[in-house]
Parts: sequence; structure tokens; C-alpha cells
Amino acid sequence: MDIFERIAAYRAEHDSLAWSGTFKEYIELLRQDPRPAMTAHARVYEMIRSYGVEEEGGRKTYKFFEQELYGLDRPLEKLVEEYFHSAARRLDVRKRILLLMGPVSGGKSTLVTLLKRGLEQFSKTDAGAVYAIEGCPMHEDPLHLIPHELRPDFEQEFGIRIEGELCPVCRLKLNADFGGDIEKVGVERVVLSEAGRVGIGTFSPSDPKSQDIADLTGSIDFSTITEYGSESDPRAYRFDGELNKANRGLMEFQEMLKCDEKFLWNLLSLTQEGNFKAGRFALISADELIIAHTNEAEYKTFIANKKNEALQSRMIVMPIPYNLKVSEEEKIYSKLISQSDMRHIHIAPHALRAAATFSILTRLKESKKQGIDLYKKMRLYDGEELEGFKEADLKELQSEYLDEGMSGVDPRYVINRISSALIKQNLDSINALDILRAIKDGLDQHASITKEERERYLNFISIARKEYDELAKKEVQKAFVYSFEESAKTLFENYLDNIEAFCSWTKIRDPLTDEELDPDERLMRSIEEQIGISENAKKAFREEIMIRISTYSRKNKKFEYHHHDRLREAIEKKLFADLKDIVKITTSTKTPDEAQLKRINEVIKRLVDEHGYSTVSANELLRYVGSLLNR
Repeated sequence: MDIFERIAAYRAEHDSLAWSGTFKEYIELLRQDPRPAMTAHARVYEMIRSYGVEEEGGRKTYKFFEQELYGLDRPLEKLVEEYFHSAARRLDVRKRILLLMGPVSGGKSTLVTLLKRGLEQFSKTDAGAVYAIEGCPMHEDPLHLIPHELRPDFEQEFGIRIEGELCPVCRLKLNADFGGDIEKVGVERVVLSEAGRVGIGTFSPSDPKSQDIADLTGSIDFSTITEYGSESDPRAYRFDGELNKANRGLMEFQEMLKCDEKFLWNLLSLTQEGNFKAGRFALISADELIIAHTNEAEYKTFIANKKNEALQSRMIVMPIPYNLKVSEEEKIYSKLISQSDMRHIHIAPHALRAAATFSILTRLKESKKQGIDLYKKMRLYDGEELEGFKEADLKELQSEYLDEGMSGVDPRYVINRISSALIKQNLDSINALDILRAIKDGLDQHASITKEERERYLNFISIARKEYDELAKKEVQKAFVYSFEESAKTLFENYLDNIEAFCSWTKIRDPLTDEELDPDERLMRSIEEQIGISENAKKAFREEIMIRISTYSRKNKKFEYHHHDRLREAIEKKLFADLKDIVKITTSTKTPDEAQLKRINEVIKRLVDEHGYSTVSANELLRYVGSLLNR
């Protein structure tokens, strides 16, 4: 299908959404499906739910946010449940401004943009269809045509509650064009659109001296004032302010706390009563979600001013911290790089993880819990299982600091430094060392970093480097071991057979000779010594493994070597120890012989085919690991 066929198909799909009829026909439509009559808050909530909800361990994950936001599952769950869900059920929180508060580049603007785009798409579906009085500049709810005296009966019959009054334009048209006959008033389906200024508005403050309140509430049309003779005639007024156009949907109030006070006064009535004052008209009804965002410093300044108490009481503040998961931070960098024109440059495996490790460490706070440092905390937050720590420990860590994630290095700084590394000329690929070097070089240029913070950040770069060193060595050693997983499993099974015989005071039957043998003490110790288990501690360690096997067995699960953190480390170290000399000699030889060259080429091929390296980055990795092993 070429581009013009696609355009034609898109236009046909858009045209198929068109519907127009009388108010009477609209009521019959509601009788079949009452969803078009839902409030703006309910529409946002249903839109989020329409993408799917996953529930695990008592926590909910909303798939809608997975498109753009990473690592914010907990704050987003709180946002949806405590604000959108409650507001959708007409609880009092719908009469509050939603204020997203968090550090720069934390995802606040992205979240609002997501909601806007989501609403636009949702309004094109049957579940999210929106109908309005035909020709109304505010795309008014047609149910406002029903007189107040008849609304209780309507609610009883249809189960739909009606709130709000006709806007001045519709009130005039009803009487002038239809003689008060509401049945004949035209109703049309509308598609929410920020670009078309239908149900989605955006207000951005500018110079307080030049900005006019008309930007929010509309203004007098001086070109028609002489024709209609009065400023209170709706035909002589432009209902084109952001509050007018955002009716039935959402209005984003950018940098709300930087606004002049007179702009915020309009929000007091709108949030609490669902109406606002414009021109020389009665209060104008509006059904819209107002969402604003700010940083922590501005919010603290705002609440310190006693004049703002009335508005403050009409806000629901939702903290949006930085992501605290390394794996999710990697996705942020991958997304941003994929949107650039530098996709052709190969980024070696673990390069973005090194950057993410540094970022997350700067955002974490030291725990008061014994035996937990920032690196362990980072791994626990990322979902890793660490020996001696349980799910309860993780929850305790997460609840230790309510403001964790509200400070640290922002993703923009890191992506700027990655960009600096990417943009170097004649570069086919970059690795973790290139990125960490770029981050380190950029610390001196970062104006807001103090001398003490710089020292801390240099230490975090060092930790990220050490983690990468270990990953690099394992990557190469795995590539040298043909079918590493099979080798690890074989060694693991052999070890288990021996410790089972040791703990139960039995012998092992040789599968070839059928001979009964004593447990292989030399094998068991060669593995246990890799992680520093002494002769005196070996019995306790072996019994601990047997207890773990029994626990898994009761749950009908198979115990694997990676289910025990220390045992996994011991198995890997044992395999690598046997290979270390071979790897060391092969990777560090400047003039390899024919056999060594063949092995190097095989390893490079495996790194490229199975581990995601390019030929260039695989060669760089081998040279680097060779230098590490020779230290």
C-alpha cells in the first residue's frame, strides 16, 4: 500500500466516525449505550483501563503507560487509583487540580502528553465517543438542554446524573433558532484533538505584564460589538480561551505555579463548583480535568505563601520521582537514542547499563538497614534476588524514604553525555568505557553539582566501572566455554549429588561402573572455596542448600543453580577459574599462533551471534578483558 492509499484509508476511517442528529435521537442512542454521557474524569480513567491492567502481588500495572514511561509503576498506580479512579466515581477529588510534582526530566510532561494523545485516540472508539451540541464553541454536553426540574426523573430512568448549565451561546440558539424546543436541537459527534482545540487545551504562562486573562476565558469580539450592540450578547464574544476549548476533556496548565495570581483565581470556582466567570455572563459550566506540573522547589515556595492557601486546598499533589530501576533506565536511553539519527552507531552490550547504574546510584539514599549498601539496594530495586534478603526487606527499603528518587542525576544529563560519545567522528561503535568517560568529563561542566556531590558521583562511576568489568569478564569467559549453561548445569547437578550423599551419610553410585563411591570431597571444596567457605563452614553451607532444595520441592518448583546467589557465584567462578589461564593467554597475546587465532575468531563469532556485539566491539572487549586478567 503506497502513502496515498494509506491517506485515503485514514480519511475514510475518520469520515466513518461522523454522526449528527437531533437531541431526541441522541437520547435514544444513550438508551442503548450510556457511556458517551460519562464525565471528563471518567473518560480519562476508562481510557487508561482500556489498554489493560495487570495485577500481581496486590499491585496493579497499567499498560497504557508502558509506551513511554519506565520504572514508575508505583507512583502511576497511586495516581490512577487515588485520583483518576476516585474522580471517575464522582468523589470529591474530581474537584481538585491534579498537580504533578517532581524533579526535572522525571517524566511529568511525558505523562501529560500521553494522556492527551490517549484521549484523542479513545474518543475515536465506541467506548470513548463524545457528543456535543452542534455549533457550540465549547462542545457542550447535550444533556445540559434538559431542564433542572426534569433531571431527577431522567437520572432515575437512565442512571445518568446531569451537572452543569447551558453556555450563553447554546442558551441563545435554543431560544432564537429552535423556539425553546430542545428535541430539535442538533447534536454531533466530536473527536477530541489538541491541534483542533476540541476538548484538549494547553496554557503556558508568559510575561505577566503582557499576558491577558482572555487566554483562559475568551474575549470580546470587537468586530461584532457594533452589530450586536452589547458586550453581554454571546455573539459578540469569542469563547476561545483554553478553559472553554478544554471542556469535555483535559487542560494542561504548564508551569502553573509561575503564573500571576489573577490567572489562578479562575481555577478556584472551576475546580470546586465546575464553572468559571467570563465576560459579562453568568457562570459558565465546564467539565474538564485540570492537570499541572511543577518541581519541588517551586512547590515549596508556593505553599510558603499564605495567599495561596485557598488554591492549595484545591490541589491533589502527586509526586513523580525519578525511575529507580537500572533495567528501566536502560529503556529510557534506548528510546531516546532510537529517536535520533545516530541509530547506525553500534552500542555494545552493557554500555547503557553502565550509564543506568551510575544514574540510579545518584538517586538512591543510604539505608539505615544493616548489611545493605547502595549497590545492593540498587540490585534489589531492580528485581534481583540477593541472598539473605526477602520481599519484606524490599518493601521496608522502599518505604524508608518517602522522597527517594526526587533528587540525583536526571536522564537528560546522561543522554547528553551519551550523545557526546556518539557524535565523535569515524566511530562505528561505543562501549561502556566510552560512555562512563563521557559522563565523568561532563561532571566538571555541570553547574549545579557541588564539590561534595562530584566526589560522590566519581565514586558511583567507579562502582559502575567495576560492575562492567565483572560483566565483561563473564561475557568473554562464557564465549570461551562452549554451551556455558549446559556446563554450569552439569557441574551443579554433580555438586548436588555429592552434597546430598554427604548430608545423608550415603554413597554415590557411579553411572558407568555401578560402583558405590564416597562423596567427592575435592570437587565440593573446589566449588565452595570459590566463595570463601571455610572447612568449618562447609557442613552448614551444604545443609543450607539441601533445605533450599526441600523448600522448592514442596512448592513443586525445580531448584536451579541461579536460585541461590552464592551458589551461582561459586559455580560460575569454578568454571571460569578452570578457563582463566586459557582466556588470559589467548586475549593478551599480541602475535597469536594459528590455534589461538582460530579460537579468537570463534569467540568473536559467538560474541556477535549470541551476545549482540559487532565485530569491532567484540575485538575491543577481548583486548579489554585481556588487560583486566593480566593485572
